[in-house]
Amino acid sequence: MPDYHRLIAGQTAVVDLVNSGSTGLPVLARLVETAQAALGARGASFAEYGPSGGRIIAASGACAWALGRPVDATHPAVRRHLAGPRSWDVPVDVLETGLARQLSRRGLRRMLGARAEVSGLVVGSLHAYYPDAEGRAGAEAHAVVAFVAACAGHLYDGQAGLPVHGHGPIVAALADGLAVVDAEGTVTLWNPAAERITGRSATTALGQPLPFPAPPPGQVLEHRLPGGRRLTVTAGELPGGVDARVVTFRDAVDQHRLHHDRDLFVAVTSHELRTPVTVIKGYADTLGNHWGSLDEPTRREAVRVIGQRAGELASLVDRLLCTASGAAPLDAGPPEPFDLAEALAAAVAELPADLRGRVALDLPADLPKALGDRASLPTVVTELATNAEKYSPVGSPVEVAAGFDETTVFYRISDRGIGVRPEHVERAFDRFWQAESGDRRRFPGAGLGLYLVRRIVERQNGWVSLRPRGGGGTVAEVRMPRGDLTMSGGA
Repeated sequence: MPDYHRLIAGQTAVVDLVNSGSTGLPVLARLVETAQAALGARGASFAEYGPSGGRIIAASGACAWALGRPVDATHPAVRRHLAGPRSWDVPVDVLETGLARQLSRRGLRRMLGARAEVSGLVVGSLHAYYPDAEGRAGAEAHAVVAFVAACAGHLYDGQAGLPVHGHGPIVAALADGLAVVDAEGTVTLWNPAAERITGRSATTALGQPLPFPAPPPGQVLEHRLPGGRRLTVTAGELPGGVDARVVTFRDAVDQHRLHHDRDLFVAVTSHELRTPVTVIKGYADTLGNHWGSLDEPTRREAVRVIGQRAGELASLVDRLLCTASGAAPLDAGPPEPFDLAEALAAAVAELPADLRGRVALDLPADLPKALGDRASLPTVVTELATNAEKYSPVGSPVEVAAGFDETTVFYRISDRGIGVRPEHVERAFDRFWQAESGDRRRFPGAGLGLYLVRRIVERQNGWVSLRPRGGGGTVAEVRMPRGDLTMSGGA
């Protein structure tokens, strides 16, 4: 039986969070904790579905390890759950093999889940996990998990910090105005975003003509509303021979913002390329024009700086080529067990001297081997540690720690810097993405490092996540399969 006292207490805490101004992931995480407590589960999680598949963006209890883990949205079990009954109760062994093994090894053998929807669109799914594979949830438990999932859907409908992925069809469906117009030109559907964009309620719009012209299919029309707001409008025919049109529209300011972001990326990247080139040229000219008048230490320092800046330039060019072409960031061989403690210590030893002096390394003596590509680990550590250094006060520590559980080994790189906003913990991994323009000016970069880190780690059946650190700062966590488990029984 569900614990309704915990359900009410949890919902009260959620309402208090919302009333205090909290939005997005912190509220969603509290909902996940509420579901776990009310349903008497060992752990709970929420998966968000976007254009590139699903990902665990909130997790609690015995599922906390899954934060950031990708979910294969094409797996038959996932597709069945997202298209079938609103809630389900299944053994975990129907899930994808790697996830099922990870859950089973942690004593989680049954999943109660429900979809989160907005206007019929699936935005995510809520899951509660239990140790009893043969147990069955009653109707009340199904109602509770469906209720909490519906609350999560309501958070998405509010467009406040969710989805955590800031692009793709989910966001378009939620953020764009959507209307369906029948053969007589009458509006038969008017979504919440249409109300927000035009200021016209569904009650007023339904049954009336479309309040602005719609372009022919395949064309784009810009229209100015009476209040001065400009819309970008597109239209198309509904499939299946239905005599009706679907009209989508958005604030034209959003489109201009996209162009601004693109121009800003070009400017930032140009700056990042120009800086090392300018330094290299300056020192090379100094050596060429004044070689005879320079003492030996000065020459050696100039050569050292040229080499360092050339390395930075080569690294940036590699990032740009990989991200622009979609090529793999490295040619990794098949996963093999390797000594994670030794690899982390070696990677830290290869960091630039200033950064290396700030690193506090904490490695347990009994750390198991990891299963993956040993050669790629220095790249991941360098990117994450450099990121931590960039966003934290000069001289403050950058902590590198490792640990393990039943099926994974992990390492965390933590700082005491400006922290990461909850709504940015996933977008930070997007290609070319950075925070607000003010942050871009204060913290230069092309926005490629975390994108490449995620690609490298996930190619090895691992996953990486960011989260705010208690007391300030950011924690980046990388999880990989344990190398002391057999390939057939690993991740």
